[in-house]
Amino acid sequence: MIKKIVIIFSLLFASSHGSADELKPFTSDGCSAFPDGTLAQNELWLSCCTAHDLAYWKGGTAIERENADIALQKCVAAVGQEEVATLMLAGVRLGGLPYLPTPFRWGYGWSYPRRYAELTAEEIEQVNKQMAKLALDKK
Repeated sequence: MIKKIVIIFSLLFASSHGSADELKPFTSDGCSAFPDGTLAQNELWLSCCTAHDLAYWKGGTAIERENADIALQKCVAAVGQEEVATLMLAGVRLGGLPYLPTPFRWGYGWSYPRRYAELTAEEIEQVNKQMAKLALDKK
């Protein structure tokens, strides 16, 4: 009986992790539930959030997420908003966990649930194709 259970779990595990998930096209909601800028300059740090969304969309390791969050903080601070940058860092550290079923979670380009993990070669290929398409669309 135990041997059958082990075999069943092995087959389930192998089938659920045998191929990469399909990466959805990149989307950005700006700064999610946070303003994109000040009242006077309503898109002051929007480009910082879009770059941050790109990192969150593709996902990866916990260290990559931390680096993306710190890059967001530095970007917003660089436009002269150090206090806002500190608030945003706290917000993304709490609200961007991959375990939450939100549209702005870490790794939101992949199906939920998606844990922290290095991208596979196949997943990196999907990311690169999507990034090339984005670059062409901007031209």
